[in-house]
Amino acid sequence: MELRVLKYFLAVARHRNITRAAEELHLTQPTLSRQLQDLEAELGTPLFTREKRRMELTEAGLFLKARAEEMTAIETKTLDQFAHLEDFIAGDVYLGCGETQAVRLVVQALTPLGRAYPQIHFHFVSGNDEQTFDALQKGVLDFGLLCQQMPPADFVYRQVPFDDEWGLYLRRDHPLAQKAAIAPCDLYEEQVILSRQLLRDHVFAHWLGKDPEELDIRATYNLVYNAAFLAEQRLGLLLSFKGLVPIEGPEHPDLTFRPFAPVLSSHNYLIWKKEQVFSRAAAIVRARLEEVFGSHD
Repeated sequence: MELRVLKYFLAVARHRNITRAAEELHLTQPTLSRQLQDLEAELGTPLFTREKRRMELTEAGLFLKARAEEMTAIETKTLDQFAHLEDFIAGDVYLGCGETQAVRLVVQALTPLGRAYPQIHFHFVSGNDEQTFDALQKGVLDFGLLCQQMPPADFVYRQVPFDDEWGLYLRRDHPLAQKAAIAPCDLYEEQVILSRQLLRDHVFAHWLGKDPEELDIRATYNLVYNAAFLAEQRLGLLLSFKGLVPIEGPEHPDLTFRPFAPVLSSHNYLIWKKEQVFSRAAAIVRARLEEVFGSHD
């Protein structure tokens, strides 16, 4: 399986049309069709369902698309690192992070580097902890910012001095909005919206006093932006970090926030792989992160 052919496959998946993909790739349509047929034969399964005017990915096609995107991202990152081995320090640095206000401290730490090394370009990739951890393992990211109770094993980490406080976003006219804080038992009979990550959080389960799966879970999310609209439309009460949903402005005027009692919070950790071979740009970023956050582990 050649990376070149995977790029052909991604172009067809993007356009859902052989003709437009062939034009983008500067190939003839028969040549591109033959490459796709050979790829399907090699994998032993159809990758597209072919209709009159468009092509849709099969389940196998969706799986290959995700893997092909990872492989092309690694290729791009590797070529970039080799392109900037000499002369001056330049390159792309990839940092994955979830929704946390701790990002503000990380950005503040990196800002001087942006001025000192204008050819270093930062790419912040949003995702939950599971997605960030997976991308780090595969080498797609250089660094990750995880929000959890303990740092992951087998990774170098530096703790960011900011803890995210858990609580509840709910409509202002909901009866629980009259309370100053939300107790575990307040959630037992309510419809809730929570992150998939929280379902596997042992500290949250201990705070709750029961398996989170026993709650009346109406929806799950990996990033809170869309989940706030669900809470606004009365689909459920939204469990998330304080300060992530703009409840004071015009976007979500009907929502309010109530903290948990007892307090439940999560730490933030900057992590990277042990014995990671960094580009010169990423090595400078690592040194800066260690300088700023090195005393917090």
